Amino acid sequence: MTTVTPTATRAAAGSPGRLRTSSLAGRAGVFAVMALFALYTLIPVWWLLVTATKNKGYLFTTNGLWFSHFDLWTNIRDVFQEQDGIFARWLLNSALYSIGGAAVSTTLSAMAGYALAKYAFRGRDLTFNVILGAVLIPDVMFALPLYLMFSQVHLVNTYWAVFLPSVVSPFGVYLSRIYAGASVSDELIEAARLDGAGETRIFWRVAMPIMSPALVTIFLFQFVSIWNNYLLPLLMLNSDELQPVTVGLANWREGVNQGIPYNITITGAFLSVIPLIVAFLVLQRFWRSGLAAGSVK
Repeated sequence: MTTVTPTATRAAAGSPGRLRTSSLAGRAGVFAVMALFALYTLIPVWWLLVTATKNKGYLFTTNGLWFSHFDLWTNIRDVFQEQDGIFARWLLNSALYSIGGAAVSTTLSAMAGYALAKYAFRGRDLTFNVILGAVLIPDVMFALPLYLMFSQVHLVNTYWAVFLPSVVSPFGVYLSRIYAGASVSDELIEAARLDGAGETRIFWRVAMPIMSPALVTIFLFQFVSIWNNYLLPLLMLNSDELQPVTVGLANWREGVNQGIPYNITITGAFLSVIPLIVAFLVLQRFWRSGLAAGSVK
């Protein structure tokens, strides 16, 4: 017969309390780290917002993290009047590159990923491994080779020089392949074939709706990547009329000594961030559901 001592009883009774204390301490540590990351991310955005509301007279003489002499609307008007309103053209160029490139890239990624997931052909695994390897290569590594290639076919300083590289997304193909393999069942495809549907119709009418959460994720990632791209359009484009907003703002920053005020450049940077915030807020519901569904499957 086993004898239970009072000390053992108290130790056993105290174990849940110690576990709860340890769990609370762990959660507090996690929240503290998350708060630090949130501050690290949000403070530059807050500074940009606050600074965009100040004119050049108060830009360096007031607290950089708090408002003073609210002149945001005047700054916005000056931004769109600078250099005969070229900032609006830069925004339009960025929208064309980003929306068009992301849409075509998402479609091509869905086609390639679906084919790699649902069709058996020689070299399929090798092809997928090559695409997976391309995901690990930074985009800046392709900038100079692309410039040399496009200069041979006289595409430098044209819209195509920025648009064509934007329609290729190895990460999009990878995510489409994983998602299609997990969500589009072979039984559903066979049922569609028995009903007389062709392969093209099966892809557009059956696979694409099922893959839509992943496709929204691909579109959002590609949109942000193209919008923030700087090196490729800097190499490819010489004309101010073709440049995206990232290159245009960098040129304004270099032209401060030529009479372009700091507040014009900062307000332009603030305006260039707004489309990204809007795109994320509009698409975040689909983005989160797509990632969650992929993790469950």
